[in-house]
Amino acid sequence: MLPTLNGRIQTRVFVLLVIGGLWTLVISPLIGQPYAATFVVLLAVIVLGVGWELIYHLVQQFRWEKDWPTLFGLLTAINEGALLWLLISVGAVPGLPREVPFGAFLVQFLSTWIIVWVVVNGPMRVPFVHWRFRGGRLI
Repeated sequence: MLPTLNGRIQTRVFVLLVIGGLWTLVISPLIGQPYAATFVVLLAVIVLGVGWELIYHLVQQFRWEKDWPTLFGLLTAINEGALLWLLISVGAVPGLPREVPFGAFLVQFLSTWIIVWVVVNGPMRVPFVHWRFRGGRLI
């Protein structure tokens, strides 16, 4: 059984909040950005991610197995990151306290994405062994 749309959304939000939030605490001083800016970017990733899950769900309906390879989950960083950067650069992300340098955005976004992807596709499968059999729900 494959994770349901609702389960994928729950998983994305939960892991980005917990793992992404902890990583943002660590990386913000390293990239020289205030927490206010990096956490707004993380929140934007979460909010836009829910919309992306709806689009991915629609696209998956055209695939025979209604899912796609794990690597696609990693590669979706390209389109999600590009859209988020476009929104940031035109000032469409509310709450950013100042201009975000592209380099800082890229380091935060890509490192967070890779860490979250590794956690979801690795260690998270150990304590949540039945995750895939409950429609992707954590609880």
